[in-house]
Amino acid sequence: MRILVACEFSGAVRAAFALRGHRAVSCDLDPSETPGEHILGNVLDHLDGIDGQPWDMMLAFPPCTYLTRAGGRYWSDPTWRANQNAAVEFVRALWEAPIPRVCIENPPGCLSSRFNPIFQTIQPWQFGHGYTKLTCLWLRGIPPLIDTVIHQGRESWTEKNNPRSKQRSRRRSRTFQGIADAMANQWGGF
Repeated sequence: MRILVACEFSGAVRAAFALRGHRAVSCDLDPSETPGEHILGNVLDHLDGIDGQPWDMMLAFPPCTYLTRAGGRYWSDPTWRANQNAAVEFVRALWEAPIPRVCIENPPGCLSSRFNPIFQTIQPWQFGHGYTKLTCLWLRGIPPLIDTVIHQGRESWTEKNNPRSKQRSRRRSRTFQGIADAMANQWGGF
């Protein structure tokens, strides 16, 4: 399968699919942190496919800065609201891409009211990690993820990674390996 991993700089999801024999390509405005096929640029310019062939699946991790409920206190600010409107339209463009199977991932926030109802929520502890970090999935053409390894730990990932720094949002936005592996194992068979 040809899989586009949108808005991913870490390479975790891309690598999980590539290890299972798929042509997985990540695309982000930032360079990839790990080796692998990566397009540096705006993903909206690459939704039609690669090498003249359409994508079979897209897993998208759009930036949550203006979408998450953590920024709720700013939602009435006109500049913030304009940025939020642009972020929602970006998600809508990803969702409407000519790709048959789509997953959009984001934390709880305005997407459930301004885009579509949430299809599924997951937690890292359902996939072998001892953390809580509620994650919402919007799915088209693919089934919900099934828990793999239930971990008894329940430490907050957000609190653990709360220190203010330039790397804070990057640390907090990475996909857990157990979730990436579950996506590749469960959705890679189409």
